Amino acid sequence: MRLIGVDVGGTFTDLVCVETESGALTIHKVPTTPHDPSEAVLNGILELCELAGVARESVDRVLHGTTTATNAILEHDGALTGLITNEGYRDILHIGRHQRPQHYSIRQEVPWQDRPLVKRRHRKVVAGRMAPPEGRVLVPLDEAGVRAAARELREEGVEAIAICFLFSYLDPAHEQRAREIVLEEYPEVFVTTSAEVSPQFREFERFTTTAMNAFIGPKVRRYVSRLEERLAENGLTADLHIMGSNGGVATARMVCELPVMTLLSGPAAGIIGGAWAGALSGRDSLITFDVGGTSADIGIVRDGAFAEASARDTSIAGFPLMVPMIDIHTIGAGGGSIAHLDAGGAFRVGPRSAGAVPGPAAYRRGGTKPTVTDANVVLGRLDAGNFLGGAMSLDVDAAGRVIDGLAAELGLSRLETAEGILTLVNANMANLVRSRTVQKGLDPRSFALVAFGGGGPLQAVDVAAMLDIPEVIVPPAPGITSAMGLVATDMKYDLVRTAFLSSLDAEGAAARATATLDAMQAELAARLAADGFAEADTAFERSGDVRYVGQGYELRVAIPAGPLDAAAMEALFEVFTGLHRAEYGRINPGNPIEIVNLRVSAAGRMPVLGRPAVGQGGSLKAALLGHRPCTFRMATGLETLETPVYLRGSLPLGERIAGPAIIVQKDTTSILRPQDSMVADPGGNLLIQVGGKD
Repeated sequence: MRLIGVDVGGTFTDLVCVETESGALTIHKVPTTPHDPSEAVLNGILELCELAGVARESVDRVLHGTTTATNAILEHDGALTGLITNEGYRDILHIGRHQRPQHYSIRQEVPWQDRPLVKRRHRKVVAGRMAPPEGRVLVPLDEAGVRAAARELREEGVEAIAICFLFSYLDPAHEQRAREIVLEEYPEVFVTTSAEVSPQFREFERFTTTAMNAFIGPKVRRYVSRLEERLAENGLTADLHIMGSNGGVATARMVCELPVMTLLSGPAAGIIGGAWAGALSGRDSLITFDVGGTSADIGIVRDGAFAEASARDTSIAGFPLMVPMIDIHTIGAGGGSIAHLDAGGAFRVGPRSAGAVPGPAAYRRGGTKPTVTDANVVLGRLDAGNFLGGAMSLDVDAAGRVIDGLAAELGLSRLETAEGILTLVNANMANLVRSRTVQKGLDPRSFALVAFGGGGPLQAVDVAAMLDIPEVIVPPAPGITSAMGLVATDMKYDLVRTAFLSSLDAEGAAARATATLDAMQAELAARLAADGFAEADTAFERSGDVRYVGQGYELRVAIPAGPLDAAAMEALFEVFTGLHRAEYGRINPGNPIEIVNLRVSAAGRMPVLGRPAVGQGGSLKAALLGHRPCTFRMATGLETLETPVYLRGSLPLGERIAGPAIIVQKDTTSILRPQDSMVADPGGNLLIQVGGKD
């Protein structure tokens, strides 16, 4: 099968074409087109087909990681959105839970109040009420009121409408009927209901997630539909699949209905690509380190599996969400991050970025601010004539000028300023890793750092040294590892149902859990069958959100397949107790336990991406392209050393190479300091031993 993966970044759009049977792959990078990302996607795919020598119509699937939804939220550039909800609950999106994002600050922004997803004048209320625990109708739905609200919102020019009623996770009938009425009155509007987006308790988070789905819905739907049309117009009949935040891909149709599932589309693909790369060398405890043009994304892989973010950690741009997401954390630190003095005179790097346009000064696109990329050019770590495999040349003089401007403000030399920029950005990234490891009780020294993205291999050894991480893994094609993750994942869907099952009635809880989980699995199986997956190519995972009664948040506990009985429930509660001790350092003996939500995750297995085709390797002499001055921080200060430059594709396999060294390939550059060493692994990775650590 022939697959194309496309990952849109802030600076470059990365593409890979993979033949699953032979393992042959072709990679390509094109500048991102911020005004219309689909332009770079389409042009990149057409150029990639030419590079790979394949006919456009022979491509079976295009798998895409998109930032459209993410950027719409971060830039607050979504649709004019309306809300229809119960009487008395017009302001739930504003009130929230009376939480202060910064507990002790008297000057802080509350995102859902400062930049609401739905303006108050576009929130309409209607009579109707259901009640727990079964969803009994207390007040019938006022259908005339819904019709009037729809007409008012149409006249106000809203593009999307979120329908959010209390307890709709118990019975969605009122929301479904309201949706029908809205579409009768306003057929062209984007309509979404909380029961289809996030059918679980916590009304503020459920309402916010649904409002966000509506806010980004029209833009995502237009983007995906336009991309499908352009692909077809250019002879590509391949199925289009979009990466979801849950670590799987979904059909274009599903994404158009639930765009909120793509909010971490690109970073999720990166973790999967990093896990795939680590497995090539037999490593399954990994910190994925994805550094692009504008940001750095960190993920944790333990025993070959990645974690899903908990309810208390799932948010974007400050808005709480209730959709499945891989546990990913991001900071504004990338090749385009701008170095500057802040209002207090402190030396900072990021989060502002030069982006794709104008980009770093070295890119010759009019950039005038010093960036991380410019610092790497000044220090000799990037080859001006061999950037992107020679497809793009760098302006060394322009990089030097912008660094000199900052150096004059700091009173430092050009090299000290450039090295200071790298030290600061590396420290920021190391602190992000600490927040996901040390602060969670994990020892980073027991992990390998998988460095990818265009900037990851440039910064990785310095970040690893700050954390005492002994090994850095550079994947076969680091600059397009996120794109590789797209072709290494499965079709994936998730369902959740609120249950409230108590340990005080283990037998009754087992019966209800079994019936609910079986029904959810049957629904997902039907969805995968509709997507063309045979039963043998599907897999299901069950889990529950479990807590002590009265706690505010839950822990995720796996639930075995098949019927459950009282003994199985007791075992599940025992597992929860162990997880609680690990997470919080204590347990509450005698406290009743409850399963709040039941979850089923379904995967449709896509073609397996095997090992990439790796040559037999050459000799160190054949790989040597020459030497150039490169500056490093040593114990005695900065030293400029004549550093060998090697072509990665010609490196000998299994032969240890001592630093310093620069390894170039089309999609990135890898750096070894004088104290580091490296082996080109037969699995296709570069394995860097950091500072002589074992």
